[in-house]
Amino acid sequence: MATKEEISMVGFEIVAYAGDAQTDLLAALDAAREGDFEKAEQLHKDASDALIGAHDTQTKLLAQEAGGGEMEMTFIMAHAQDTLMTTMILEKQTRFTIDAYKRIAELEAKLA
Repeated sequence: MATKEEISMVGFEIVAYAGDAQTDLLAALDAAREGDFEKAEQLHKDASDALIGAHDTQTKLLAQEAGGGEMEMTFIMAHAQDTLMTTMILEKQTRFTIDAYKRIAELEAKLA
């Protein structure tokens, strides 16, 4: 059985990964809006890598529970799950937005 403290520590790890990803995604949106698509793409990749770290951490805990381990839900873990899910949605929206800014830039270049 994972202790409450252990589950909370996993929650903190997920929040850290997801928080880093959020920061990179928002910076990627700013870079794309400014037309710096190389920077936007790199920040998006960095965020995606951080989300993989968060997901891997989450999966380890899920595997323990699926294997019969008892888990006590903590507020920190609830926050971690919420942060991870909203960041995953932001990641997808950022991808769409970067692509849209690229298309706009291409169209503006054709008009110029």
